[in-house]
Amino acid sequence: MTTTTLDVALLAPVPLEHLLDGAIVCKREGRVAFGSRAWEVFRKLDEIRNGLPVDMYIYASHSPGPLRLEVSWHARYIGHVESINGAHPEGMRFRPPSTAKYPDDNLGYWAVFWEVEQLRELLPEERIPTGEFCGLNKRKPYKRNFVPEGPILVIHP
Repeated sequence: MTTTTLDVALLAPVPLEHLLDGAIVCKREGRVAFGSRAWEVFRKLDEIRNGLPVDMYIYASHSPGPLRLEVSWHARYIGHVESINGAHPEGMRFRPPSTAKYPDDNLGYWAVFWEVEQLRELLPEERIPTGEFCGLNKRKPYKRNFVPEGPILVIHP
């Protein structure tokens, strides 16, 4: 079976503080970059998407209050760039300022930086439980208590 861009989406956790700062960067710069060590996921996605943007569903991790097993942010994935010694090739221009609080975050930790546009918080009625997502090439959705621990290719909901 051939996967098309219409079939695939990306599901990933991002700490809430980086989403909040990232939304400001995205509005100012037109995009924001988040780091990852899962370079294989992004290479596969770029192969499938053939240059087209892909919907990105984001689980806000490290949020205060009770655990909410839902996607509460959305963006359009536009590509990834390889890190240079673990840092974004353009420095902090497209990075959330909150990442500067963590010494390893911008110095040697990440393999790639995935970039998104149109980052926004979803309204409560737009949010999707994480257990309703189904991994790409999987037969069943994730369980109700599913917490994404890294970027995952999923079937577009």
